[in-house]
Amino acid sequence: MADIVGVRFKRAGKVYYFDPAGIDLEVNDYVVVETNRGLELGRVVIAPKQVLAGDAVKSVKPIVRKAGPEDIDRAQEVEAKEREALDECRKLVDKLQLPMKLLSAEYNLDGSRLTIYFSAVERVDFRELVRELANRLKVWVEMRQTGPRDEAKLIGGLGRCGRPLCCSSFLCEFAPVSIRMAKEQNLPLNPMKISGCCGRLMCCLVYENEQYHIMKGKLPKEGQLVSTAMGVAKVIGSNPLKETVLVELESEATVELPLSEITIENEPQRRQEGKKARG
Repeated sequence: MADIVGVRFKRAGKVYYFDPAGIDLEVNDYVVVETNRGLELGRVVIAPKQVLAGDAVKSVKPIVRKAGPEDIDRAQEVEAKEREALDECRKLVDKLQLPMKLLSAEYNLDGSRLTIYFSAVERVDFRELVRELANRLKVWVEMRQTGPRDEAKLIGGLGRCGRPLCCSSFLCEFAPVSIRMAKEQNLPLNPMKISGCCGRLMCCLVYENEQYHIMKGKLPKEGQLVSTAMGVAKVIGSNPLKETVLVELESEATVELPLSEITIENEPQRRQEGKKARG
């Protein structure tokens, strides 16, 4: 068995696992860890727990130290420098006339490495930008191009529901979203109504999709014949949330009935009974 601890570097960011290395840690403690970008400040979101030792656990890096006041102060200092670095980079982008939109800048804890996130329609040759920016700021500069969803996650904003975007508030990773999910939930297939700020299908379509699939599995399909207290009727619609079925009676009247008040007709058996009656 080995101990691991879950650490997050950004709000709604991905959780990375580290070896607590014997340090007494609790959720919400700040720690300093070694990453590919050098030393970084993170927050414990999963308390130390024991897991079966394996190759994945062996590759986990140890926590460097529990963050002290000086580490917190240092993180605040580099955060202020990030805004300055972004402004400097923006000036160079205008000077070099590069077709890119700057989104955010991030320093590592000691301020020796700077990562600039940007979006662009096509690939951008930013080599000259990196050289000039590194020369001005005297740091290692890395440029990262993001997609539409990552752009929304970095910038933030409000969704159609009026609440902060899910991706910037609690979603750690993006789940695949398909137009079939909108169909499953009987939503209008107008892209303007089912797309988020990023221009892609809304992430929230995933949340209730499985429940809709389960509920619709209990309901008869459109065109199917059912028995009701008012006689045989044909299904013309349904409401999975209410578990009701909209049927058309033989009199051509329509009525909405609870699922518990209808019985699905056995079509082959019904045809056989009809033949016997005619015979």
